[in-house]
Amino acid sequence: MANIKTAISLQKSLFEQVEALARELKVSRSRLFVLAIEDFIHRYQNRQLLEKINQAYQDGPDAAEQSRLGQMRRHHRQIVQGEW
Repeated sequence: MANIKTAISLQKSLFEQVEALARELKVSRSRLFVLAIEDFIHRYQNRQLLEKINQAYQDGPDAAEQSRLGQMRRHHRQIVQGEW
């Protein structure tokens, strides 16, 4: 995979934190930025997926599902009646 160089602007205090962390982790600044960006993208994609899942389950059961759930509850009550 080809690498592409890019330039970014940072506040001095943030740059100093990056430098310190890169030294502590014994990685280059470039590697630290790559790790941070990969993590950010992964978290963002997970949030997007969670939002889609939540939207899919947001609406309640329709009338047919409600009816079937009621039947299942009645059947379950008959099965467990007297068990407890």
